[in-house]
Amino acid sequence: MKKTICILPQKIGRGGPGSFHSRFAAVLSARGYHLNHDPLDPSNSVILVIGGTRHIGVLREAKRNGVRIVQRLNGMNWVHRQTRTGIKHFLRAEVNNWILKTIRGMADQIVYQSEFTRGWWTRTYGETKKTGRVIYNGVNLDVFNPLGAGTPPENKTRILLVEANLGSGYEGGLDSAVRMSKLLAQRQTTPVELMVVGSVPANLQISYLGSGVDIAWKGLVKREVIPAIDRSAHLFFSSDINAACPNSVIEALACGLPVIGYDTGSLAELVTPECGAVARYGSDPWKLQKPDIHALVDAAQLALVDHAQKRAGARARAEEAFNIERIADQYLEVLLDL
Repeated sequence: MKKTICILPQKIGRGGPGSFHSRFAAVLSARGYHLNHDPLDPSNSVILVIGGTRHIGVLREAKRNGVRIVQRLNGMNWVHRQTRTGIKHFLRAEVNNWILKTIRGMADQIVYQSEFTRGWWTRTYGETKKTGRVIYNGVNLDVFNPLGAGTPPENKTRILLVEANLGSGYEGGLDSAVRMSKLLAQRQTTPVELMVVGSVPANLQISYLGSGVDIAWKGLVKREVIPAIDRSAHLFFSSDINAACPNSVIEALACGLPVIGYDTGSLAELVTPECGAVARYGSDPWKLQKPDIHALVDAAQLALVDHAQKRAGARARAEEAFNIERIADQYLEVLLDL
């Protein structure tokens, strides 16, 4: 008889946590585990909290009832402290950080998305009663693969940027992508196109009309078209600074798309020289200082050398480290205390 696992919160957005939730739940369901979203269901063996939930009182009651609690943690909200994002966003970010910290203190075990994430939480709030375990995010390698629709253009170099939201304090990643694309085009004979997938405010798009860069604004797209988009590019630019373990990166790798980005967050853990290139940031990313754009262009050029080999290396890296089936095995070891 398979055990019952409660996953909280029930409704998760379309970003990274939502992607993880849908993939993980699909694997567990296929294996015969019973899933619910009721922490007080008497059949629960364990509760997995993806990030945080406002129902902390209910969690405490479940814990008193003897139900094991495991928290999956990414990073903390921090950009709002370095740039103006509005009072509502600031307060929401601070409340969410408090929720994450509070649940971390009461959980029986913590799963961190990367070594970077574990180090960040430990430096900020100290060790918990258990050291926690690092488990990377996973991807369905049958869905995200190098085969199928989508091939890179032969007459230009296409750089892909995928980010759910490139406004509200996260404009820096887009600016780096535009500057990098412009400089790369100056260094090589092949034209460069920047393809941007995600929500970008209209005024921000307009501001780049005179940038001299060929930008294809794709807007928000359905998840099922991402593999074809990944396969249609030459390089993937990971724009998020100090990211815990970006799903967009492992999705790109699974599709055989080499990845470039700055050496912040977990990127150097995820991307090896065989599947991309990581550039020095050159200043303090925690203060959102301007990065070294020339180092990023160097990384792009490096990733374009022996490109077919890099594409094969990207897929191999995904198969080695990010297979959702093996990631689920690791999670079950923690959830069921095996």
